[in-house]
Amino acid sequence: MNLGRVLILAMLALALAAGALIYWLQVYAYYRPVSFTPGREMVLTPADGGPPEAIAVRDIEGIDAESSPLRFRACFTMDASPTSMARFAPYDEPTPLIGPRWFSCYDAGVIGAALERGEARAFLSQRDIHPGVDRVVAVFPDGRAYAWHQLNGELGD
Repeated sequence: MNLGRVLILAMLALALAAGALIYWLQVYAYYRPVSFTPGREMVLTPADGGPPEAIAVRDIEGIDAESSPLRFRACFTMDASPTSMARFAPYDEPTPLIGPRWFSCYDAGVIGAALERGEARAFLSQRDIHPGVDRVVAVFPDGRAYAWHQLNGELGD
């Protein structure tokens, strides 16, 4: 084998290793499970503009990363009737952000489609949980709920 082939194979091997490392960093490295404070796992902001109120949830599971405030995702169940949810602030233009495939309880495509069809409703959990970023909660009639962080367009105003 001549030197040119060896160099090409070495460059290909290096490119594959770099690609695998970049993939691992993006999909796995920075995420960590979220520890929720019992009794304050999730909050919703009242429609009258009062401070966020804790809501009763169960089976909560979440992930987050320090590398970006937009990497937060959570899945949980809540006992909420449509009338009890009416007192909370709806969220205009909710856009569930795609999460890593391995966090299987959260599917942004399914959540987004349900929101568009009116099968789920989005509420403001907390405005500016990070500067320019809101926490949004989508609630389904059967009690399934999902949370994510979303840019609110107010960064730099």
